[in-house]
Amino acid sequence: MTAPPLILEATIRFLRSHEPFARMARRDLEFLVSRARLAYFAAGSVVVDAASGADCPLHVIQRGHVRSTDPTAPGHATVLGPGECFPLATMGHALPASTSFVATEDVFCYQLGAEDCAALRAASAPFAEFCAQSLRALLHQSHGQVRHAFSRRAVDQQTLLQPVRALLRRAPVSCAAATPVRSALERMNAEGVGTIAVVDAAARPIGIFTLTDLMTRVVLPGRDLSLPIEEVMTRDPGAVDEETTAEEAIAVMAAHRYHQLVITRNGALSGVVSERDLFALQRVSMQRVIETIHGARDVAALGRAAADITTLADNLLAQGAAAEPLTHTIAALNDALTLRLFELLAPAHELAGIDWCWLSLGSEGRREQTIASDQDNALVFEAGAADVEAVRARLLRFAQAANRALATLGFPLCPGNIMAGNPAHCLTVDEWRGRFAAWLREPAPEALLAANIFFDFRPLGGHAALAEGLRRWLVEVAPESRIFLRLLTTNALAAEPPLGVVRSFVTEDGIYKGTIDLKADGTRIFVDAARALALAFGIAETGTAPRLRLAGRRLGLEERETGALTDAFHFLQLLRLRAQRGHVGDETGPVPHAAPNRIDPYALNELDQRMLKEALRQARGLQKTLELTLAR
Repeated sequence: MTAPPLILEATIRFLRSHEPFARMARRDLEFLVSRARLAYFAAGSVVVDAASGADCPLHVIQRGHVRSTDPTAPGHATVLGPGECFPLATMGHALPASTSFVATEDVFCYQLGAEDCAALRAASAPFAEFCAQSLRALLHQSHGQVRHAFSRRAVDQQTLLQPVRALLRRAPVSCAAATPVRSALERMNAEGVGTIAVVDAAARPIGIFTLTDLMTRVVLPGRDLSLPIEEVMTRDPGAVDEETTAEEAIAVMAAHRYHQLVITRNGALSGVVSERDLFALQRVSMQRVIETIHGARDVAALGRAAADITTLADNLLAQGAAAEPLTHTIAALNDALTLRLFELLAPAHELAGIDWCWLSLGSEGRREQTIASDQDNALVFEAGAADVEAVRARLLRFAQAANRALATLGFPLCPGNIMAGNPAHCLTVDEWRGRFAAWLREPAPEALLAANIFFDFRPLGGHAALAEGLRRWLVEVAPESRIFLRLLTTNALAAEPPLGVVRSFVTEDGIYKGTIDLKADGTRIFVDAARALALAFGIAETGTAPRLRLAGRRLGLEERETGALTDAFHFLQLLRLRAQRGHVGDETGPVPHAAPNRIDPYALNELDQRMLKEALRQARGLQKTLELTLAR
């Protein structure tokens, strides 16, 4: 029914005084007003609650106030007034309400049905953007529940989610490259610091000079204190932007063995933070993990560090760490552990003079490791034609020792033997190119399976240039392999998100009755789709989230759409970590069986069930995008 002109104009004027309606086109407001109905709720009556169902309409308060209570935050309530909308979760994603809304006085609300709400989202970008925020709001609520669940394991710690600028206690101490060492030392002494940053004319950091540099590069070699500091400084210091979180800074420090990080603002020096600054934020010490790794003199000592990494993961979960930086931190520490293992093993093997690079594959290559990840690795090397087999034999002895040692450190041997100690995966650069080219040219089923693991490679130990050259070559040739890409896309579309028609989720029968596999039926969909898009568009990134962000730009997706995809992927990753550490449903300890990625979705709390459903819907939407893009 069309509203009378006076009522139409009065309602539009009312809506235009509130967000997001103030930014919406008139035709979309007219649509809203023509489809909405005005509903009355007496004081004390329930407007919306958990029983309202998935088809609950959008409510816009026209008059009066409504109190909302969140079951995830007992004792806390929010009062909504004229112009405000609820329930946001339902509004954004057609999900059942998680919060009860009760009229505190006589209330009038405009109600817009779920189908009309969906049509309005499709027509109005400002309204769709406003709705999209509900997924992030749900994710924040879920993180809050994770913090509560894991706090029983964690010691009291300050948050690692704050930006590193919060750790800066003073203005940075710096000097120019031409400054004499003596003058720099006098400045350091006067300021009471052990580090001075060296900057260019635009205040961009180009180096760093510490008391360790003084000892090793000036005092012991007997060099003159009048020489310019640029001759003895450490060049290209580790640097991060001041908005980088503390946990991300720790991951960078762990990956590169930095003792200090230069902090920048828009590229210019902002300050310097040390290990002590970052480690002071926690008492399950990242410092202890790194010190144990670097100080290890045998594999047994590295085993203690591996156990600490698992404990640290628990405590980062307790602090509310997001999935992406958390898995990156786990990957960075595992990288440091592996590199130290290489150092311990190298003296027993004849590696001198060999140009080699250890490749991390699969989830390790994507920096998306969870606690239960097994080994996926390979080797690439260069050698003269006459020396290939002799060099391969030497590398295989080293790789097999490394694979066995990693297994004792908690990284299970790959059941498919996709490891560097397998002669089939210890190849020269030309041999790897030949193998990749064969997979691209004649994509048999085994080639597609292998591509899902091998094409996510990244360098870990040895000469990274070998892997980087191989990546550049693959990025150039893959987009032209149309048949391979089409079959890879078909393979990526094979997984069906376990969403039900009658019930919320489709669970399995048999030995895993009542469960779903968060990896095979969840994260795998995002990983496979992102890989196919990356190969098609010539994207060199290996991580799933970066691939989705870059592919989204190529596809012309809005940032909110790409953000919803990455948020959904990260929620599934976080749920996997929680399952593996024993905090899904009523479990109280780490998963004891051989299916660490399986959960009973109905054992989740209401909030996590809704988030899981939406994440799987996003997976289905990504598959549709992939099909339209590459399955032609």
